[in-house]
Amino acid sequence: MTSALVTGASRGLGAHIARRLAADGWPVAVNYLPDRDDAEKVVGDIVAAGGTAAAFRADVTDEDAVTRLVAEVEERLGPVTVLVPNATGPQPSQPAVEVTWRDHLNQLEFFVKSPTLLMQAVVPGMRRLGGGRIVQIGSDAFERAAPGMSAYSAAKGAQFSLTRTWARELGRDGITVNLVAPGWIPVERHAGMPIHKYLADVPLGRMGTPGEVADVVAFLASDASRFITGERITVNGGHTID
Repeated sequence: MTSALVTGASRGLGAHIARRLAADGWPVAVNYLPDRDDAEKVVGDIVAAGGTAAAFRADVTDEDAVTRLVAEVEERLGPVTVLVPNATGPQPSQPAVEVTWRDHLNQLEFFVKSPTLLMQAVVPGMRRLGGGRIVQIGSDAFERAAPGMSAYSAAKGAQFSLTRTWARELGRDGITVNLVAPGWIPVERHAGMPIHKYLADVPLGRMGTPGEVADVVAFLASDASRFITGERITVNGGHTID
């Protein structure tokens, strides 16, 4: 038995991704840091639907914590052959002239450091088993070059660069590495935010749903995507069509 590890899975996109992968038959490790009750609810939803899941607390920006996390997941659910680095932190809007190096590091820790630590922890097991899937969660903010989001966009650009490079390095091991780039997909933390200006620029004429992002992740985690690697799939209803 092998497993899927979704970080930052106690709520938002991560929770939907965890439920979707479980529906496809994956035993899912639901990683969380502050939200134990929310994580246990996601696990409960999965189990109630006939799936297998367990919650694992870990700070995925900490090297020792990531090492322990992967070891605990493998002991309880089996080797990780699907990795979804989804955890994120605050994403403040700041004028570029006010952004500090610490502001950049805050974003890089979630979108470069954490995925790197996780990849390094799971790849040995994937190699032993002859393959695996790494599905990063990016953002179309990198493509939109959104004013006020320079630190976030820079880190998301770096994350995509990692995706492409890892795809070349790990392909011979049967490991595919891809990135799903959602647009603005309203989740709990967006409650009450105005959407009309954003929505006016979406060709499909509606906001996307977390389930639609989870569907793409599930595809990239499946055997149907076996010959796709190094790609960035944007899920935003055409918002960034040139």
